[in-house]
Amino acid sequence: MASFDVVSEIDLQEVRNAVDQAAREIHTRFDFKGTDSNIELQDGAIALESSTEERLAALVVVLEEKLVRRKVSLKSLDWGKVESASGGRSRQVAGLRAGIDSDSSRTINKMVKDLGIKGIQTQTQGDQVRVNGKKRDALQEVIAALKAADLDLPLQFTNFRD
Repeated sequence: MASFDVVSEIDLQEVRNAVDQAAREIHTRFDFKGTDSNIELQDGAIALESSTEERLAALVVVLEEKLVRRKVSLKSLDWGKVESASGGRSRQVAGLRAGIDSDSSRTINKMVKDLGIKGIQTQTQGDQVRVNGKKRDALQEVIAALKAADLDLPLQFTNFRD
């Protein structure tokens, strides 16, 4: 029986590289001179800080450009609200989401069942969903449907076996 796993993972090394590139860029760009803008990777989050909300928004754009260039999905970022810090500065934290939570796994299971493809079964295994089927074409149809669905988390399809 053929199967594959639906997972939501983040390559932390690529995130770290993107944050480092963004930090280097904001230290050299003219429009960030004197704003004392800062970006750093923390445990499961990215912290951004700048002198004004406008500079913070520009900092977000720089970070998102670097993440997209490194093929890290922007759906994996969970943006917090903009907070005011001491000295009139602005701060924002973007959490990194990895893994499929129980609500999302139920949604994926329901979507696969609603496709009505004969011989397809789903099973939640921790933070991933295993999809089993008799035919390879049916599994590829499920992958195409899940890619077309607009879920709020990035999905990867791993461990495809015939």
